[in-house]
Amino acid sequence: MANQPMDVIAKVLEKVEEQVDAELSKLNELEEEDFERLKEKRLEALKKAQKQKQEFLSKGHGEYREIPSEKDFFSEVKESKKVVCHFYRDSTFRCNILDKHLSILAKKHVETKFLKLNVEKAPFLTERLRVKVIPTLALLIDGKTKDYVVGFSDMGNTDEFSTEMLEWRLGCADVINYSGNLMEPPTQTKNSATKFTKVEKKTIRGRGYDSDTDSEDD
Repeated sequence: MANQPMDVIAKVLEKVEEQVDAELSKLNELEEEDFERLKEKRLEALKKAQKQKQEFLSKGHGEYREIPSEKDFFSEVKESKKVVCHFYRDSTFRCNILDKHLSILAKKHVETKFLKLNVEKAPFLTERLRVKVIPTLALLIDGKTKDYVVGFSDMGNTDEFSTEMLEWRLGCADVINYSGNLMEPPTQTKNSATKFTKVEKKTIRGRGYDSDTDSEDD
């Protein structure tokens, strides 16, 4: 009889352990189910991203391309949500600097179409967009010019700006999916803040912008 209380306690403890084991088993099953659901969602997201990438590539994304005429400009812009178009001229050496950076970014940001157009082959479009400074980047979203990068002023007024700096500038216009900090340029220091001027939205139908100069920059 003296051992009866101990037996009761042992049985109670055994029952508690059984309940705990049952709860842990349920928890493990739930975690496995959640894990499987997460895997399925992740796989579905990857498939969707791959399909989207293939659609972009089929429209000429993923590479930095030259278009032959202003007629091609309108058709290219129409079929892609986000477009960066470099208005260049062969005799302007700074255009070559932009070419190098844009070639890199075109491969990295497949979500955006990167084009270049010789202003001498597009007098009507150049006039309509009032492109005054060479080089100029027109940044378009849904067929409208949301912003312009005129010369190198937004990249610190230097020919030595980094690809990351141009990437940040395009990110500020939301024309690429930028993963960095938009509040601070990648090469900004305490002693030299980079100038960044936003431009109001304009359509490609001809509303232009005020530039710092009325002559093309050689």
